[in-house]
Amino acid sequence: MRIALFVTCLADTMFPAAAKATVQLLERLGHEVVFPTEQTCCGQMHINTGYQKDALPLVKRHVRTFEPYDVVVAPSGSCVGSVRHQHAMVARAANEPGLAARADAVAGRTYELSELLVDVLGVEDVGAYYPHRVTYHPTCHSLRILRVGDKPLRLLRNVRGLDLIELPAAEQCCGFGGTFSVKNADTSTAMLADKMRHVLETGADVCTAGDASCLMHIGGGLSRLRTGVQTVHLAEILASTEA
Repeated sequence: MRIALFVTCLADTMFPAAAKATVQLLERLGHEVVFPTEQTCCGQMHINTGYQKDALPLVKRHVRTFEPYDVVVAPSGSCVGSVRHQHAMVARAANEPGLAARADAVAGRTYELSELLVDVLGVEDVGAYYPHRVTYHPTCHSLRILRVGDKPLRLLRNVRGLDLIELPAAEQCCGFGGTFSVKNADTSTAMLADKMRHVLETGADVCTAGDASCLMHIGGGLSRLRTGVQTVHLAEILASTEA
């Protein structure tokens, strides 16, 4: 299968290992991965902060860039959630029904990584090996917007050497929420403290998730406390194999 990689801004600029791991994993499973160089920000940040008109050119570019591909994947539940639930909305608000229809079509072919693996490719065992104690944080967008359910957990349970530890109060938000963590810093910090406490209760060496943004938030807190617990993107675990 020929799959287009929607890399996302955060992976491109700050967490390229997650994007590289996505490519490595899919190629190991026998698929061709292409990277459309015309892609830019999907506009989620603009839309979430009320700048829909400014997001419109980004939506147009995203649709134009990914329209030629039958399958699009991103290592981010947050950005896939924006493509699925915001792009057509922005187009309709701008009175561009044609663009809205095209955006809906692209959205229907766009998947978060665990969705692509389990629902489209029909794979739960990707041949990974990762000998660590791991706990999984289900990010808000993947859980509540995309409703990926237990797909990431099903993939992790098939990773050889991995000891998967259940995260207490797993469905509670980590407190990031994009600009929420800036505009509501005290609340965000309190939510992060709860999340870190639950992660540390597991005794895990690694906390994983499908969104680099949440891992950045959680990982920053764990690092400041010098806990020794690492945050690793789901794609990086699934791409790991025995040396």
